[in-house]
Amino acid sequence: MKLVLGRDDLAAAALSAAREAGAAPERVDIKPVHKASRGFVNDSDVDLCELAIVTVLQALAHGKPVLLLPVTTLGRHQHQTLVTLGELSVADVEGHSVGVRAWSQTTGVWMRGFLTEQYGVDLRKVQWTTYEGHHVDGAVDPSWVNRAPEGARLPADFIDGRVDFGIMGNELPSDDRIRTAIDSAHEVAEQWSKDQGFIPVNHVVGVSEAAAAEHSAAILAAYDAMRSVLTVKDEGGPVALHPVGFEGLRRAFTKAAAYALEQDVIPRAVDYDELVERSCAALGVPPARLSG
Repeated sequence: MKLVLGRDDLAAAALSAAREAGAAPERVDIKPVHKASRGFVNDSDVDLCELAIVTVLQALAHGKPVLLLPVTTLGRHQHQTLVTLGELSVADVEGHSVGVRAWSQTTGVWMRGFLTEQYGVDLRKVQWTTYEGHHVDGAVDPSWVNRAPEGARLPADFIDGRVDFGIMGNELPSDDRIRTAIDSAHEVAEQWSKDQGFIPVNHVVGVSEAAAAEHSAAILAAYDAMRSVLTVKDEGGPVALHPVGFEGLRRAFTKAAAYALEQDVIPRAVDYDELVERSCAALGVPPARLSG
């Protein structure tokens, strides 16, 4: 039973629990962790894998044998990820160029959702540039999105002024000229989360259908162990940074799915209960077992 988890504390807990449940788990070290997604989704080359929330949605929409284990491994605010070098602001996004690493990058999906919902931006009036394809075979960029030339990289294009704005999380370069396009972005993000009742989710845990059938006891034990780690870390927070359980993730998944459909990231609507039902059926448990 092969596992890919980026966080050492979650990996240690999952490995120990799966071992006690009778499995022979092995942690596969892939860094950065998102590089494991393509092989997991398309080829089931590992059994349990940390995945971006949008990759889970795309996998389901494209009929891939991927299930959701409702554990948040990475949650964070996102409003600060829209950046610029000049005097432009979020009010100037329409009519200007914006670069994002991939159209299905979860950070980009959240940020574009904020642009339409909070700032009234018509995404089709923006000059979008992407730099990578999708993790899920069959997924393509919308016709109104441009792909950068082979070899181009967003951080360099942004610093050199070839795009007016960038949507960047961990890949944000270090440069004193960079500023957020949204004034008081962190405060805006915190208020958004208070209003919505959740912090945007980036990464969760996926399980292959085959592994769910073969290693259900070990996977459920791993879930319990990871839940215990994250519950302790989230204690006392007004909004959970790492929600666990199907109900804990419902609002984040529902909002992300709506944004993804509006942005042509997924080819059809994805109902969260479809994810819940498929996961529970494969693991042989009722939804209450994974309620958090």
